[in-house]
Amino acid sequence: MREIEPGWLLFASDAALLALWGGAFLVAAVVAMVMDRRRHNRDRIGTPDRVGWVPWTLVFLVCGVIGAGLLVASLPALMRG
Repeated sequence: MREIEPGWLLFASDAALLALWGGAFLVAAVVAMVMDRRRHNRDRIGTPDRVGWVPWTLVFLVCGVIGAGLLVASLPALMRG
């Protein structure tokens, strides 16, 4: 089965693809930060044992570092054009 890709993505340079992946990782980092805030601001009365199992702070840090690294790596090639 043939996959359909948009033309701008099919012919994108390696730097553009790195920038897209970096942006996706930064979006994931923002989602992890929101979820971590949500967990810390939850109501402490009720069910204290239902905190969750995802280490949102670690997910935020890993995604943020990877996303920033990919964007920094793609900047020189994107600035050249």
